[in-house]
Amino acid sequence: MATHREHGVARRRGLTLTQQIFVGLAVGIVAGGLVSTYSPQSAAYFRPFSQLFLRMIKMIIAPLIFTTLVAGIAGAGHFKVVGRMGLRALIYFEVVTTIALVIGLVAVNTTRPGVGISLPMGKGSEISALAQTWDQVLLHVVPESVIRAMAEGDVLQIVVFSIVFAIALGIIGKKGEPVVRLCESIAETMFKFTNIVMHYAPFGVGAAIAYTVGHGGFGVLWNLAWLVGTLYLALTALILLVFLPVAVLFRVPIRKFVKAVKEPAVIAFSTTSSEAALPRAMEVMERLGVPRRIVAFVLPLGYSFNLDGTTLYLSLASIFVAQAANVQLTVGQQITMLLTLMLTSKGVAGVPRASLVILAGTLASYNLPLEGVTLILGVDELMDMARTMVNVIGNCLATVVMARWEGEFAEASDRELELAAVQGEI
Repeated sequence: MATHREHGVARRRGLTLTQQIFVGLAVGIVAGGLVSTYSPQSAAYFRPFSQLFLRMIKMIIAPLIFTTLVAGIAGAGHFKVVGRMGLRALIYFEVVTTIALVIGLVAVNTTRPGVGISLPMGKGSEISALAQTWDQVLLHVVPESVIRAMAEGDVLQIVVFSIVFAIALGIIGKKGEPVVRLCESIAETMFKFTNIVMHYAPFGVGAAIAYTVGHGGFGVLWNLAWLVGTLYLALTALILLVFLPVAVLFRVPIRKFVKAVKEPAVIAFSTTSSEAALPRAMEVMERLGVPRRIVAFVLPLGYSFNLDGTTLYLSLASIFVAQAANVQLTVGQQITMLLTLMLTSKGVAGVPRASLVILAGTLASYNLPLEGVTLILGVDELMDMARTMVNVIGNCLATVVMARWEGEFAEASDRELELAAVQGEI
């Protein structure tokens, strides 16, 4: 009888949130195509509605990360294991991102999409070409002002402050308990806040894709198609040759993981923003069976150190520009470039078009023409969709892997996931 009522609820509620997002995506593509054909200048009207969604998500991130980390570490007295889990996470991140860089290099050297392309010489790029040095990366980890870090949405700096704050709370003992309870209450509130905001997701996603297609037209799907195809093939190889074996090795429930991660992945793909998917990704990973303290620690940390899709793209795009400029890079130079990208791709989560800034800095370091950035801009939106989605999937996988590694993964049942989906929570 209970089952009948539950199915009745599902029928009355209609489409799940994930299905609504897919509908919004499809409607946005059709609307963008019509606008591109009949009134391209009208595409700008879609942009505020997609930006509104991103703004609502961004206002959630700082309080959500801070309160979940503080409550998870200080509340349960887990600050003693933060160092061990952090070390394990960083080792995992570096191994996976290095493999991603190698896959990008192999793919671009195999397909050679830049050969035969003439760079539009004489056109400058408005993107800064300052390469980050190791000391800049190191200093960026610690915020000068936590208020500024939260205002700018600097995920890495918020994580660092939250961890130290939580450790301090754990040290003072009972005096810190009221603060811990407050953070626990705020964290619960922020998860409900996220549920409220996600009701706007289908509209925000639809507007974002409508603007992209309406502004660039369907022709953007064909311009530099070989480069885009190479990236998508390389990202597919990353998923099949790295993510899947890792999931099997750490006994990740693949079917349930895919079911849980599909909504954050669609949001990331359509908005080209990892930030937009972060609150939802944190929630679905917790419902999958990862303890909140691990979700709150690993997932935000991965946004700075585990950008698998972005690092793969950077290695591919750098060699693409060299090929387009008819510059022959030796194997040694390519390996050196790989090591440079490993360093410069850290700590850039939340920076719009951060990958283009890093790419420009890398090109400048190797005396390659910055016009290559201008060349790639034509299809960067399409490539940004795929690499952002892979970033989110990779970080969600890393969260489950760390939970398994710590021996604290409590796998959710199919029934629990189904009920969550009916309630619009997955």
